[in-house]
Amino acid sequence: MAITASAVKELREKTGAGMMDCKKALTETNGDLEAAVDFLRTKGLAKAAKKASRVAAEGAVVTTVNGSDAVVLEVNCETDFVSKGDVFQGFANDTAKWILESKPANIEELKEAKKEETTELTMKCGEKVDLRRYNAVSSNGALGVYNHGGKIGVIVDLDTDKGSEAAIQELAKDIAMHVAAASPNFLSSDDIDEDYKNREADVYRAQLKEEGKPENMIENIVKGKLGKLAKEVCLLEQPFVKNPDFTIKKLVAETASKTGATISVKAFYKMALGEGIEKKEDNLAEEVAKMTSQN
Repeated sequence: MAITASAVKELREKTGAGMMDCKKALTETNGDLEAAVDFLRTKGLAKAAKKASRVAAEGAVVTTVNGSDAVVLEVNCETDFVSKGDVFQGFANDTAKWILESKPANIEELKEAKKEETTELTMKCGEKVDLRRYNAVSSNGALGVYNHGGKIGVIVDLDTDKGSEAAIQELAKDIAMHVAAASPNFLSSDDIDEDYKNREADVYRAQLKEEGKPENMIENIVKGKLGKLAKEVCLLEQPFVKNPDFTIKKLVAETASKTGATISVKAFYKMALGEGIEKKEDNLAEEVAKMTSQN
């Protein structure tokens, strides 16, 4: 009997197996979906689907750049051991290069394009593998790219009329390193939204009350702290990590003066491995207690 594309798609979604394996399974079982699932299980090809609910918080953040285009990508797995393997690292780096060349519209399009490769890698390494997120940047100025041990990836996009100047290239790289170390939340003080300010003010008040500050002094102290907030969370206002006598804004101005270029920081993109993923904490004592109580 003819095997339809929709049947192959349904089996693939059920099992996580590769497209050709799904087609073969349906052919072998005369199109019986449940029998095809069992066929794949007996061949060990449906095991990837069982790993779909696992927490993948390890992995790698990779960066790649080609002229005026750059990508920072996070690929997750379950253990640090697998993340350091050549196969996993190769997949992550090859995927970043593929993004540069193919320019997918979003993460969903990337996942669909790489679904079969991701599933095969999941089966090969025995852990859930997930293409979590990426940023792709095309610049008309200068790009600074920095990767800190596969754990943090940063891209800085400078708007400038002399992007090929060595001093400007160095500036872009220095700012990318700074972003990795200082973790700014915003580009400038103009970008700090009121919700963020209000949340910070609430935290300050709670801290001051905990410290036992007099009630009538708290609001003035909070105002003072909010006045200094930009230096803590805004890239342009932060002291440069390699020379705290300079803010990033001053560093940019100095480089512009030396090169005769117009330079401004257009945007920055930072990605930290596992950021926002709630890791499952295993408790061996609890597991043993559960097992013994059932006996």
